[in-house]
Parts: sequence; C-alpha cells; structure tokens
Amino acid sequence: MKVGLFIPCYINAIYPNVGVASYKLLKSLGVDVDYPLDQTCCGQPMANAGFEDESMKLALRFDDLFREYDYIVGPSASCVAFVKENHPGILEKEGHVCQSAGKIYDLCEFIHDVLKPTKIPARFPHKVSIHNSCHGVRELLISAPSELNIPYYNKLRDLLDMVEGIEVFEPSHIDENIQRLPKSSCRTARWQHGITKPFGWSEPKGTR
Repeated sequence: MKVGLFIPCYINAIYPNVGVASYKLLKSLGVDVDYPLDQTCCGQPMANAGFEDESMKLALRFDDLFREYDYIVGPSASCVAFVKENHPGILEKEGHVCQSAGKIYDLCEFIHDVLKPTKIPARFPHKVSIHNSCHGVRELLISAPSELNIPYYNKLRDLLDMVEGIEVFEPSHIDENIQRLPKSSCRTARWQHGITKPFGWSEPKGTR
C-alpha cells in the first residue's frame, strides 16, 4: 500500500518537527510513505470562518494531489476530520465526487486501525497526559465520547501503552480539553482568532 502524508499548513509553518516525526514513525513501522511537496491548506480556516465556498479550490487541489494514494495520513484530527466530513459536500457543489474522504486517517487512527501493531519499538520513561481533541473524539471516534454512554476506549492510550516505561494519565473530564469553555470544549474558535485577529487583540471579558 502507498501512503500519502498530509501535513496541515499550521504544522508545516509552526511545528515542522511534528511532520518530520510523523514521516519517520510511519517509515519505522514499514509503511511505504510519500510526502507530496505541492500540498497546501485543506480549506478548514475559510470554512470555519463562514466562507466555505472559498475552500472549494483547495478541496479540489487536495483531492487531485492525493488521488493516487491508497491511504492519506495526517497528524491532525481536526484537519483530517474536515477533509473526511466536509470535503464531500463542498466538492458535490462542483459535481465532483470526493475520493479522499474514504481513505484519510489521523496518524494514530491509521496506526491503530490499519497497521494494528502488537508492539512499538520505543522507550519513553516519563509521565504523559493525553489530550483528547474534540474532532478526534466526536468525528473520528478515536476515543469514546462520554455523551454516547458506551464503554470507554481510547486508541491513543492503546498505542501509548505499547511504549516501554511510559506512565499515561488522562484528565478528569476525560473527553474534554483541560480548560473547559462555555458550551464547548473545542479550541477551534481560539485558534481561528489567533490567525485572524491583530497582534495584541484580546477577547472581551466574560468570554472564557
């Protein structure tokens, strides 16, 4: 199988080491992985801001760029979920059938569900806490959403438990962010403000 590595624009710009580590991890697990050099934004910032039509060209570009791969894997549940859940509807408006949605996976989801390793050749003798992102939990089902009242599972923890020496902890509100927000625990709104508001801008009092 041939895997196309999708590195979201914010990771490429701010956390490029995450992209490099993702590539190395897949390689270490025996995956035939390629990184298409011409990739760019998936269109999520525009759609989240209410300008979904402006993400059309990016969605078309994305679908074309990754069309030859068996799987698309990215280290961002939010961006992967946007492609999976939103690209089909966006592209349908142009009469285009989205090919990417059915074969895109979050990095951890892909390792857990597709590769299914029985061990991971790594050692990390430290305490770590899991951050269960809202898109990962509620759109990709990487862990069990509490509101569904189903037995708890967490694919991230399953993988981390294979790492030698690690101690894994989870927050008391197990499927929410550490900082609880009014009506929603998602950080997308904060991230959106961070790239659209001028330097020094702060939220009005009482919004947190």
